[in-house]
Amino acid sequence: MHGVLAMITQRIALGIATLFVISLLVFLAVDMLPGDPAEAILGQSATPASVAALRQELGLNKPLVVRYADWTAGLLRGDFGRSLANDRPISELIAPRLGATLSLAALAAAIALPLGVLLGILSTVHRDRALDRVASTASLLAISFPEFFTAYMLVACFSVGLGWLPAISLSSQGGFVETLTMLALPALTLSLAVIGYVLRMTRAAIMGVMASPYVEMARLKGVGPWGVVVRHALPNALSPIINVVIINLAYLVVGVVVIEVVFVYPGLGQLLVDSVAKRDIPVVQACCMLFAGTYIGLNLLADILALLANPRLRRPRQREARA
Repeated sequence: MHGVLAMITQRIALGIATLFVISLLVFLAVDMLPGDPAEAILGQSATPASVAALRQELGLNKPLVVRYADWTAGLLRGDFGRSLANDRPISELIAPRLGATLSLAALAAAIALPLGVLLGILSTVHRDRALDRVASTASLLAISFPEFFTAYMLVACFSVGLGWLPAISLSSQGGFVETLTMLALPALTLSLAVIGYVLRMTRAAIMGVMASPYVEMARLKGVGPWGVVVRHALPNALSPIINVVIINLAYLVVGVVVIEVVFVYPGLGQLLVDSVAKRDIPVVQACCMLFAGTYIGLNLLADILALLANPRLRRPRQREARA
């Protein structure tokens, strides 16, 4: 048990160090964006004196190291700062957008993850048959197409061609049915690639244990294909399946930027793109750190759960402790 706690502590420390490096890269990258934020806020008619005064007020004339230290200190306190564009607290801007992004990601996850695992199981049960071949081909196509291409194809089919669903998702106001209708195309776009990836990884994980002796024994006892896969192979393949499910949850939260721009969805990704165009540096930095923190946190969770679910990863430590 001591060895497991040490391995988990190492992974948490690595995640914190990675987040620190990302914060430094985000700060430097945003600082190198072309143009002056003060000039972008005041407009082309601004005088040099007014630009200099605004730069002084915003702290843009401070050394880079000092600005980075002030920014990271604010992050540690939970203070994202204020928007340069409208002088509002960034937390007030982010809160509704983050809720919208999480709603979209949750709907996509509710569609993609159970369906991907189920199709992976069915593909394994009927391996080398028509269902397996169709599922493998369809999943490969879903993974191969870029998200924006899939989005535009769905819009052309369901919005332009059939007229069933709206092509843009400007607002989440309305009842339950209206909200689901508005989220349908963005959620379906996100789900397709995730279904394909989860399907293939689930099938590969189950197939990896199908040659084990206990699976062969179950077959010799007369257990059918479905029972062999679900009752004997699947429980021992849960570790990589859990890992890929959580990693895809991270993808659903972080990968919404392109989808939100395509469908004009009022989420955190759309806020990030709009803030880049306005040179609203604090908002861009806050959005990037939220995406990075979510991705690193969920990947860290997947790593820890995979460690706890797989006794073979803990056995070498246990043997060393006994020795």
